[in-house]
Amino acid sequence: MSLIVQKFGGTSVGDAERIREVADHVARTVRRGNQVVLVVSAMGKETDELLRLAGDVAKLRNGREMDMLITGGEIKAIALVAMALHDQGIEAASFSGGQAGFITDTNHQNAKILDLRTDRIRAALDAGMVPVVAGAQGVSGDHDVTFLGRGGSDTTAVALAYALGADVCELYTDVSGVFSADPRLVPDARKMLTVSFDELLEMTATGCPKPAMRSVEFARSYNVPLHIRSAFTWETGTWVKEEDDTMEQASVIAVTSDTSDGKITVSGLADRPGVAATLFRRLADRGVNVDMIVQNMSVAGLADISFTVPTEHFELSLQVVRDALGDLGAAEVSGDAEMAKVSIVGSGMKTDPGVAARMFETLARAGINIEMISTSPIRTSCIIRREHAEAAVTELHAAFGLGG
Repeated sequence: MSLIVQKFGGTSVGDAERIREVADHVARTVRRGNQVVLVVSAMGKETDELLRLAGDVAKLRNGREMDMLITGGEIKAIALVAMALHDQGIEAASFSGGQAGFITDTNHQNAKILDLRTDRIRAALDAGMVPVVAGAQGVSGDHDVTFLGRGGSDTTAVALAYALGADVCELYTDVSGVFSADPRLVPDARKMLTVSFDELLEMTATGCPKPAMRSVEFARSYNVPLHIRSAFTWETGTWVKEEDDTMEQASVIAVTSDTSDGKITVSGLADRPGVAATLFRRLADRGVNVDMIVQNMSVAGLADISFTVPTEHFELSLQVVRDALGDLGAAEVSGDAEMAKVSIVGSGMKTDPGVAARMFETLARAGINIEMISTSPIRTSCIIRREHAEAAVTELHAAFGLGG
C-alpha cells in the first residue's frame, strides 16, 4: 500500500463537475489499495475575485484581514471536495491549514512554515479516511490565520508528503507535465518524462509557472519525489527526481521566459566600498527582490550598476534609488519597465562550452539585442526587450533541437 499526497489546483476544482471528477479520481486511487492525502486550492479564479472585492471596499488592506479573506476560498473548496468524496462512498474529512498542523511565522500574505504537526492527519489516515487539507494556509504562533502566498498549495502538498513520509507527491494542474517551452508560444514543445530538481528549480526561477518554485526548493531539500500531472487527462506527467550522474545529460532541455522584469541603471556611482551594499540594503528593506546585477568597470572613480526587479516593484525601486542618490554619490537613475528574461536550462551545460555562444548567435541572427547576461552552471539568461520575448523563445527552442 502506498501513501500518496495529491494536490489539485484552482482550475482542477473550478466547478461542481470538476470537483466530482477529482473525487472520482481519488476514489479510484483509494480503491486500488492506496492511502491518499488531498490538498486543494480555492476554486477557479476565486482568489482573484476575493482580492478584487478587497480593493472595492478598502484602499488600505490589513494583512491579517487579507489572510482571513483569501484563505476562505480554500475552506469552501475542501468542504465541497470532502462532500463529493462521501458521495463516492469514500470516508473523508476536511482540515484547514491550522487544523492540519501548519505552524507559520507572522508574515501575513507570504508566511513561512515553521513547524508541521501531523497528528490529526495521521489519525484520519489510520481511521481509513482521506484527509482533505486546505492549501496555502496555516496558523501563526499568535493563533492568527496565515496565507503562504500564491502557489502556496504546492508547498503545502510537498511539506505534507515529507512530514508523512509519502511515497510520492502528485501535483495536478491544467497542463500535462513540464515542457521544453511554453506550449502556448511553441506548439511543438515537448513534454519531459523526467527532470532533475536542479533543472526544474532553474526553470521555475526563470519563468516556468508551474509548479511553484518554493515547492521545488522544499522537495529538493528533503528529496520528496514529485509527479507533475494533468487533472484533465490523468495521463502520466513529468517525474522530478535527483539528477542521474551515470548518464550523459542533454546540454539544454528547456527554454523559459519571464515577461515581468524591469531594468534600473544607476549612473555615475561613486566607486568605493559600501556603496553597492547601501543601495541594495535600501531595496531589501522595502521588500524588493533584485534578480540580475551588473556593474561596469570604474572610469575616473565612477561606475554604473544595472539590475532587474519584478515589474510590480519597478516604480517603488526607482523611488528608493532616487531617494538614495545623495548617499550613493550617484549622478542619476534611469529605468525601463518593458524588459523580459529568456533562459536556457540543462544539466549538460556544465560540460558543453559552446552552449552560451550558440544562444547569443541565435539571438543575434534574429536581430534581438542582449542588454544583460546572467549564468549558473546549468542556466544562461539574457535580458531583452519584452516585445522580442516570444520570438526569442521560438528561435532558441529550434536552435537547440527541442521540438517534438
